[in-house]
Amino acid sequence: MSSEDRELVALFEDLDTPGVSDAMDKLGLPGQCFGIVPLADYTRTVVGSAFTVKYVPASTPPGTVGDFIDDVAAGDFVVIDNDGRTDCTVWGDIMTQYAGARNFAGTVIDGVCRDVSKAQADGYPLFTRGRFMRTGKDRVQVEAVNVTVSIGEARVSPRDVVVADANGVVVVPRDRAREVAETARQIEAVEARIREAIANGSTIAAAREQLGYHTLQRKS
Repeated sequence: MSSEDRELVALFEDLDTPGVSDAMDKLGLPGQCFGIVPLADYTRTVVGSAFTVKYVPASTPPGTVGDFIDDVAAGDFVVIDNDGRTDCTVWGDIMTQYAGARNFAGTVIDGVCRDVSKAQADGYPLFTRGRFMRTGKDRVQVEAVNVTVSIGEARVSPRDVVVADANGVVVVPRDRAREVAETARQIEAVEARIREAIANGSTIAAAREQLGYHTLQRKS
């Protein structure tokens, strides 16, 4: 991971996906990954730079399914586009073990995973369309790595910032990362003031009106 990657990732480490999503809405940016859910109710936000992988139906003879993983760096977020397929997996326990040992940030799959007990026991962050036991070997193969892919209708380019937690996954375009992080913090600061006002006896309606809650996420 480059020094710039680390800098951009650090901008989001104290944020969460709702805050980042609101900032993306405010700035008119897409990036929420529809239908992609966490394997478990993770208690912290996971952030990393996207290492993208594109899968396609297997050729004859079939190509490889997981050898790309040797090229992933510590801190990277593996982002796998399997075209939303739920009939075969592209991630299992061996890859989970390897990813954990190499300190990957996590894995996002537009598709399914298997061997979920291993991932849950290890606490390895996985975000997918679900789980299914059937192997992807001879059914799908890696077409390309570090190309632009689609995850839950979100466009993901290599080294974009992936922010994921128990709420889901948001992908932030690399060239807008600083702006998104700053906007998310501004929104969170206002929401913190609303919560403080409520704690001090204000009604929700009054606190929201006073602090402009209803326009916080509205596109500028």
